[in-house]
Amino acid sequence: MSQQQDTRPEPAGAEDAADAEFVVDTEDCEAREQAYRERGTARPITVVGNPVLHRECRDVTEFGEELAALVDDMFASQRAAEGVGLAANQIGVDLKVFVYDCPDDDGVRHVGVVCNPVPVELPAERRRLDDSGEGCLSVPGAYSELARPDYAEVTGQDVHGAPIRVRGTGYFARCLQHETDHLYGRLYIDRLSKRERKDVLKQMAESTPRYETVPNP
Repeated sequence: MSQQQDTRPEPAGAEDAADAEFVVDTEDCEAREQAYRERGTARPITVVGNPVLHRECRDVTEFGEELAALVDDMFASQRAAEGVGLAANQIGVDLKVFVYDCPDDDGVRHVGVVCNPVPVELPAERRRLDDSGEGCLSVPGAYSELARPDYAEVTGQDVHGAPIRVRGTGYFARCLQHETDHLYGRLYIDRLSKRERKDVLKQMAESTPRYETVPNP
């Protein structure tokens, strides 16, 4: 996700994740993010129209060195593109994993990794919508208002395969929902009306990305 403002199958470990305690992702943020990206290499960003963005990604089933190296590259790529969240398919990798380095509306920084995320359905009384602006690294230079719940929870696994549960409010809640959508083949523009989507794509066509992107076939 850029810095502006369903029924899904459960992967292995989802039941354990549902019972997991919420992760603490607000401690040592600077040191943890720096360690990830200094080990990694920034990769170009895929943009709307690339097939990998428009289909559901594969579940992560191997939690080893290859996944750890991918996560490092994702943090490096996220920083290079000045984003606050990045899904694996945004650098062309067909796996259900996203990283984030995102503040909430209180200015609290959150840094972490989620594999095989599954959104937690909220009861109606907790679904207060926020119609702030939203952007995406894969739709460079474009933004649109989009109503999303101002609180979100996702379950999943960490980079070692342990079950985790992540929650967020405000802007960070938007980030969690946005990145989870990516891994199921949905961009934020897919939630817009035809008119709004057309306007966003026009914004994108008239802008020049500030980071390296992958040319579409």
